[in-house]
Amino acid sequence: MSDEKANVTRRAVLAGALSGAVAGCQAWPNARAGGPRGQKSFLWGVATAGHQIEGNNINSDYWVMENVKPTLFAQRSGDACDSYHRFAEDIGLIAAAGLNTYRFSLEWARIEPNEGQFSEASLDYYLRVVDCCHAKGIRPVVTFNHYTTPAWFAASGGWLRADAPQIFARFCDRAACKIAQGIEFACTLNEPQVDRLLRGQSFAASLLAAKTKMQAAAARRMGSDRFEPYLTVMDSDQYLQPLIAAHDAGFAAIKAARSDLPVGVTLAVVDFQASEPATRIDEIRNHTYAAWMEAARRNCDFVGVQNYNREVIGPNGTVTPAKEAEKDFLGREVYPEALGNAVRYIHEGTGKPILITENGIVTNDDTQRVRYIDGAIASMRRVMTEGVPVLGYIHWSLLDNFEWLLGFHPHFGLVAVDRKTFARTPKPSLAHLGQIARRSPLG
Repeated sequence: MSDEKANVTRRAVLAGALSGAVAGCQAWPNARAGGPRGQKSFLWGVATAGHQIEGNNINSDYWVMENVKPTLFAQRSGDACDSYHRFAEDIGLIAAAGLNTYRFSLEWARIEPNEGQFSEASLDYYLRVVDCCHAKGIRPVVTFNHYTTPAWFAASGGWLRADAPQIFARFCDRAACKIAQGIEFACTLNEPQVDRLLRGQSFAASLLAAKTKMQAAAARRMGSDRFEPYLTVMDSDQYLQPLIAAHDAGFAAIKAARSDLPVGVTLAVVDFQASEPATRIDEIRNHTYAAWMEAARRNCDFVGVQNYNREVIGPNGTVTPAKEAEKDFLGREVYPEALGNAVRYIHEGTGKPILITENGIVTNDDTQRVRYIDGAIASMRRVMTEGVPVLGYIHWSLLDNFEWLLGFHPHFGLVAVDRKTFARTPKPSLAHLGQIARRSPLG
C-alpha cells in the first residue's frame, strides 16, 4: 500500500475518535519502517512504569498530589530511580540476565505537558528507549497509560471529561506515529478496573475520605474547581464506561498508526476462590471483570493479566489467611498458584491470547522471591498444557521503585536501587529468572 493510501485509511479509522489529530504519520520522519514483526518466541521479561522509575515527572497529576497537604502519599517520587537518564543501563541489565522483553510505559504528562502542546523532545526520548531495546536484543512492550495523566487533564475533569476518550486517542495517535513501528505489543490502559477490586474493602471508606481532601488541595494548587486523577479508590460505576470508551478510542488510534501491531489492555486479576459452595463468588467476579472482558472481546488482540494474589471469599466476606500461611511484606498470603488460575479465567472469559504483563511479590527476602517465581511459572506452564495460549511472562518489577501511596518502602524489584547514588545492584532473583528464560523450550 502506498504511503498516501495508508494515511487515507488511517484517517478513516480515526474518524469520530480523534479531534485535531495530525493527518498522517509522514510528519514523523523517525518512525521505524521495520520493527520486530513476525517473531514468535515466548516473551520472558520485566516491567516498569514511567512515573515509578523515571523521576521528576513534574507535569503529572501524581506529582501534584504528592506535593500538596494533606497528601495520602507516604513519600514523594522525586528523582525516583533516575531511569530517565539511566534507561540504557536498565535495559542492559535485562539483556545481560538473558531475558528478551521489556515492558515500560509512556508518560503522557511529558509528551503533552499542556493541553494540545506536544513535546518533540519527549517523543524522541521514548523513541531512543525503543531503539536501545533493539540495540540490546530486547523486545519492547509499551503501555500508553500507566495510571498517571497530565495535571491539566486531571484539573479539567480527567477521565470524566466528555471528550476524554478523544483526548486520549489524540495522545495515542501522536505517540504511536513515533514509536509503533518499533514495538512488539501495545497496551492502552494499565489496570483500568483495579479500583473495583478495592471497593468494599475495610479501608476503602477512610481512604476515599482522605483522597477527597487531597484532591481538593490539588485543585487549589492548580487553580481549578476539581481534580480528577485515576487513583485506585473511586466511584467505580462512574468511571467504568469512560475508561472503556478511552480504551476503544486508544485502540483505534494505535491500530490506525500500525494495523499489524497487537494491541490490548491489562487487567488486575485477583484469583477469587470460594471457601464453601454457597458463596456468591460469581457476583464478585462479574462485578470486577465482566464489563472489561466484554470490552476485550470486542477490541483487543490479547489481554494482559496482572496477578499477585488470591482472595478466599466466605459467606461473610474475605477469609483471613491462616496464621501459619506464608506472607509477603504487606502481610498478604503468598500463593503463586493464583497466576495460573487468573490466566485461565481471563482467557475463558475473553477467548483472547494472554500476555502475563505483571506478576511478582513484595518482599525483602530474595530467596522468597525466587521460590515465588518458580511457583508462579509452574502454574503458568500447567494452564498452557491445558491449551491456554500464553504469549509471555513479564515480571514486576525490574527495579525497587516508587510504589505509589506506599513510597519506596515496598520492594518488588529484581534489582536493588541505592536511594542516594541510584547504583543498581542485581539480586539473585534476576539471574534466576534469566536462567529460566534461557533454558525454556518456550523461547
